[in-house]
Amino acid sequence: MASANRGQRPVVRVHEGYRYEDGIEQIGRLMARYDALRRVEIGTSVLGKSIAALVIGNGPEHIHVNAAVHANEWITAPLLLRFMEELAAGQESGAGPESSGCPGRELLDRLTLWAVPMANPDGMNLSQDGLWPACPYREQLLVWNGGSDNFSGWKANIRGVDLNDQFPAGWEEERARRGSDGPASQDYGGSEPLCEPEAAALAGLTRRLRFSRVASLHTQGREIYWNYRELEPACSEALANRLASVSGYKAVKLTGSDAGYKDWFISEFRRPGFTIEAGEGVNPLPAGQFETIYAEIKPLLTEFIRG
Repeated sequence: MASANRGQRPVVRVHEGYRYEDGIEQIGRLMARYDALRRVEIGTSVLGKSIAALVIGNGPEHIHVNAAVHANEWITAPLLLRFMEELAAGQESGAGPESSGCPGRELLDRLTLWAVPMANPDGMNLSQDGLWPACPYREQLLVWNGGSDNFSGWKANIRGVDLNDQFPAGWEEERARRGSDGPASQDYGGSEPLCEPEAAALAGLTRRLRFSRVASLHTQGREIYWNYRELEPACSEALANRLASVSGYKAVKLTGSDAGYKDWFISEFRRPGFTIEAGEGVNPLPAGQFETIYAEIKPLLTEFIRG
């Protein structure tokens, strides 16, 4: 199969934005092309859309990357999917790091990577296309969005809950700091931790597999956040510096932030967790930046896998 795929155009490409349907269609094509990939549904969104993990590798050490937690940061979904596509191509061709820039077969025989490219599928579509006639939250969403029908700045899920303020790590402190007491385009952490199915799906997968390290792709700023309240292991800073070195990003010790996926993972497991702020500009980053950002993210994710 691998030799027949040489010279083919990448499955994962971005044109005018990137909707949930684009991701589902491309995942289907990747599954048909590469036997190295497996698909596992880990949950469903508020509106019943599948939240899928793509899995590659056969090793006993499990690691994880997620993307599109924030709706208008949708470009992170194809960034992660393109990386999975290149890993799969390398696995099936036997190509190693020297030829592909991606980890070779030997490393992925020791590791299993679980990638969740579309953690907020309802929000991805809302932020790009706005309201649709049959939207079950139509009237509420207009109110939560300040009366505007322009949802390009929308970060939350379809119920106005910011999924990266949903995790049980300083949740009360983050809610007080944000000062948001109801559904909104961003910063509202919900009625309680993990009350939204999308956040609960990520937490459930993480607790089941107890990953050795995790990363969450966001935009923007070209920064890497690696710490949480001094609970991170000693190796976290060194790995963050390596990720920064290969990508040109800056490793940042962040303070005054709680309730994110990375924060919760570090707090609960005391293992390395990273938030990667890809690209630079104003969200949503334009689709035309995809290839440029991917050139930075590919070596960063490769180094993350190597650990």
